[in-house]
Amino acid sequence: MKFGVVVFPGSNCDRDMQDALEQDLGFQVEMLWHKDHDLSHFTTNDCIVLPGGFSYGDYLRCGAIAKFSPMMQSVIEFANKGGKVLGVCNGFQILCESGLLPGALLQNANQQFICKNVFIKTDNSEALQIPIAHGEGRYFADDATLSHLEKSNQILFRYCDANGKVGGEANPNGAIMDIAGICNDQRNVFGMMPHPERATSASLGNIDGKKIFEILGLV
Repeated sequence: MKFGVVVFPGSNCDRDMQDALEQDLGFQVEMLWHKDHDLSHFTTNDCIVLPGGFSYGDYLRCGAIAKFSPMMQSVIEFANKGGKVLGVCNGFQILCESGLLPGALLQNANQQFICKNVFIKTDNSEALQIPIAHGEGRYFADDATLSHLEKSNQILFRYCDANGKVGGEANPNGAIMDIAGICNDQRNVFGMMPHPERATSASLGNIDGKKIFEILGLV
């Protein structure tokens, strides 16, 4: 598998993602400039990553401008053909804005930027410690969408405490149903607010992020 990491004006986690994928996970990575559009050398077995940051300065809404970039038009086509796409933080926001994932990311319930370690889990995994850093990370969708996500097992991660208990004070941003990450119906497009690329190095004292990539089937 080869990874492509899209670089937007305002991206600030693109090199973190590159380093995690190359140095910690051992994959080949190509950096993709937002004004380019050629993904012909990527196959549907590869993965395109939309990293965290503040694409285009987060003007209008987070990710609202990025969806119009030439590269994103190619990413949408790539995803629609079955290619894997991962959006982290701002990348998750871009995926929702572009229609590749349902719902929206709203301002945190406390109306403050939050940067800290949190715990997330799947329905079957233990609690994994993964950092967050966002001001608009509160996932929201209408009841019909939430019902569909639940029935189709598209809710990938929920916020929990260190013991794996979901909800309550463990939810850092007020996300509906404690949602930290979701996927599309075809299970090839993944979006999450926490940053797994910041938890893949033993030198940082946390490699739980590696388990996230395993859960997503990307390693």
